Amino acid sequence: MTSKVLELDDVVQPDQLAIQITEKWLEWDMLRQPKKQDWEEIRRYVYATDTSHTSNSQLPWKNKTTVPKLCQIRDNLYANYVATLFPQRKWLTWEANNKDANSVRKRDAIINYTTWMIEQPSFKEEMDKIILDYIDFGNCMPTVEWIDERVQTTNMTQMGYIGPGARRINPLDIVMNPTAESFRSSPKIVRSVTSLGELKDKLEKLSTDENREEYQALWNYFKDIRRNASTFEGDWQQRDALYSVDGFGSFRDYLCSDSVEVLTFYGDLYDKDNDTFLKNYVITVVDRHKLIGKKPNPSYFGYPPIFHAPWRRKQDNLWGMGPLDNLVGMQYRMDHVENMGADIWDLVTYPVQKVTGFVEDFTWQPGEKIFVSEEGNVELVVPDVNVMQGDMKIERLESIMEIMAGAPREAMGFRTPGEKTKYEVQRLENAAARVFQNKIKQFEEQVVEPLLNAMLELARRNLTGSTVIRVFDDDLKIATFQTLTVEDITGIGRIKPIAARHFAEQAELVQNLTSLTGSGLWPAVQPHFSGIGLARLIEEIFNIQQYGIVNTNVALAEQADAQKQINALQQQVATSATTATGLGEDYDLEAEAAAQTEGVPPQ
Repeated sequence: MTSKVLELDDVVQPDQLAIQITEKWLEWDMLRQPKKQDWEEIRRYVYATDTSHTSNSQLPWKNKTTVPKLCQIRDNLYANYVATLFPQRKWLTWEANNKDANSVRKRDAIINYTTWMIEQPSFKEEMDKIILDYIDFGNCMPTVEWIDERVQTTNMTQMGYIGPGARRINPLDIVMNPTAESFRSSPKIVRSVTSLGELKDKLEKLSTDENREEYQALWNYFKDIRRNASTFEGDWQQRDALYSVDGFGSFRDYLCSDSVEVLTFYGDLYDKDNDTFLKNYVITVVDRHKLIGKKPNPSYFGYPPIFHAPWRRKQDNLWGMGPLDNLVGMQYRMDHVENMGADIWDLVTYPVQKVTGFVEDFTWQPGEKIFVSEEGNVELVVPDVNVMQGDMKIERLESIMEIMAGAPREAMGFRTPGEKTKYEVQRLENAAARVFQNKIKQFEEQVVEPLLNAMLELARRNLTGSTVIRVFDDDLKIATFQTLTVEDITGIGRIKPIAARHFAEQAELVQNLTSLTGSGLWPAVQPHFSGIGLARLIEEIFNIQQYGIVNTNVALAEQADAQKQINALQQQVATSATTATGLGEDYDLEAEAAAQTEGVPPQ
């Protein structure tokens, strides 16, 4: 008789190293369960249309209105972060560490190639997601990947973008040792869910002539355990929590689906089974128990190209806080006051009726007659409307939440009360936005800069032959095409973004210079200031180098040319006036006038 119970251990053939990595995933994921619950609550408030799906649903109020303040703060931060990080088309530069990498040709080639990479739509889309992670989760973790958008058709290959790209890692899909010294030194495990077809394609790319049979056997194994799970009609016993895949009721449900979970380990790991220390390795696990890849990290940097920026850093914990984390309680209070006030208005409009003695049934409406007995009476129980002053509390809560999130109201176009001069407003805005400036500078230094350098490094490793990139000429306002090789973009140095890092400093510098030139101190110090130097400074601050406006003494040359043009035009006018009288150019008009005065006919 066929057994109606199938043990999971009789079907799977686990690799011990894969089990070890899965155990680490479960351990580190368990340590952040309170954090995941906080993220879920924030997400509910951000996308809430009423309080029925938030923690405010427990309140006994009839009204369920939610004031979307957290959502508004999120949108405000996102809009200002994007505007500050990417204010113009060119917002990066190349800092070389040796003479060869500092050559004009090398510098231009690297900047042009990097600009071409970041102008791809995929980069902008991923950066939007990464910035939103920075706000929503307080932790963003991007990485890089090689993109090949070529499409193979029957007759030809349609060309598309081929090169490095940024990729957002969902903070829910990555774990690390939260007590490690730094994110770079901590081992990391990234979870991804793909389809069965994508797994087959991945195995085919990993296979070579030497190991093709090994990878074919792996593919047959993955197909067999899924066939067993779908065809067995009895009970599937699963005792091990290792096989509880997120998003699926059981391991059998997971195997019967078309989804494949892949855990990718990055970092250092001690292999207990083989007594081997694997330093800076990339290990890939499928179905939480089977290895499909184990190799040293190929990056030239010597560490995995995964980066992390916490919005608010915690001591002794790598998981940071977000700008919305400690505002949830204030959002709860705001909704509480709003719905309490709405319920009180309802009680005032439709008050509670206190009925004493015998009263005939009646309809509560204008002009209604109520018939009562001698001892009967109907009274209205009206609540104290003084409690409606809570509206002022909501405005105060909104203002405090804006400030605590690092998004002052001036960033939205509102001005704080009080009469101020032009420069006083600028100083107050700079001071009020220091938290915002600090957070955006932190994002630029910890995410954008290393991400761009990792993309350039990935291009150096994967670029073969030559590639043609589109280069926009700012002077001629036309697009040209440049052919580059891997040698052209190889240099010792780094790509450095310069948008957010100089944003506040430049605004304050312009303000101080304007104040100085308008003060009584300027005539005394003006002889010691270089006009050419100031012009170069303003050209750099305003980022108008491509227009060719600033040039040494160019105004004097233009004035001289203008004066020559004026003289030529005046001479032309005089010539035209002389010719109009019908006289020759040598006729003396002054002599004619004098002769007419003396009564002598002109000569």
